[in-house]
Amino acid sequence: MKLNTIKRAGKSHFVNMGPIRLRQPFPTQAIEMIDPFILLHHYGPYEISETNNPFDLGPHPHRGFEPVTFLVQGEQLHRDSLGNESVVKAGDVQWTTAGRGIIHAEGPTKNLVKKGGTIEGIQLWLNLPAEKKMMSSNYQHARHEDFNVIFSEDRNVETRVIAGALNNSYGKIATQTPVNAFMIDAKAGGEEFISYSDTHQGLLYLLNGKVNVNNVEHIELDKNQLMEFNQDGEGFSIKAEKDSKLLFLSGAPIKEPVATYGPYVMNSQTELLEAMRDYQMGKMGFLPAH
Repeated sequence: MKLNTIKRAGKSHFVNMGPIRLRQPFPTQAIEMIDPFILLHHYGPYEISETNNPFDLGPHPHRGFEPVTFLVQGEQLHRDSLGNESVVKAGDVQWTTAGRGIIHAEGPTKNLVKKGGTIEGIQLWLNLPAEKKMMSSNYQHARHEDFNVIFSEDRNVETRVIAGALNNSYGKIATQTPVNAFMIDAKAGGEEFISYSDTHQGLLYLLNGKVNVNNVEHIELDKNQLMEFNQDGEGFSIKAEKDSKLLFLSGAPIKEPVATYGPYVMNSQTELLEAMRDYQMGKMGFLPAH
């Protein structure tokens, strides 16, 4: 197996978004996007209680891309203008296809706020090609226990196939473009090889722990949590130096102009203005505040 060479390893700097402080490995000054992935946020761990609940996002719109949440710890309530309402638990994934427009709200469940607890997750923005930006909106919720799991030979690495395919195991999420999303849990000393297509751009993000990648570079918290690969191999190898959790993402680049403004990802400034107008006119539906 030919290993993909490492294009770069980057830090996951903290940024402030209103009352929330979270990690944003990209976009940064160095990395505008990793096509087809527009943005990655690692939020938490936050201690949630009745006196401290900064992560409660009221109704807000999206158009032109797919906002995805990988919940690591805690419990979130999702509501949207399609009428969906679901409790997303630790290990679950919610995959929203905004398409022509959706309004959704998310935050810790009332139960978590009342009893207190920790919330942590990944928010990913996945681009849609121009031909699908105005498709019908859709919402998928896949539970932790329903994902196919692949174990390494030493049984110390578990890879959950969320979207795409790995070793003939398929993800539960239906995708609009060729995409892989795997959550990897590795015990100290565990080793694994992860294969994917050389037509994809691939990245590895470390949520916690310390991992040796391709026997050449380490990624660890606060040093270089994001690793981007070149499209020149068949996959990469990992060896966990501590108990570690990683998210692997790969996708076929869309290679189209990208225009973003707030919660919209389109191809031109004109389309952004249309999105703002359509939202104000109620064309993306309605969602009352709780």
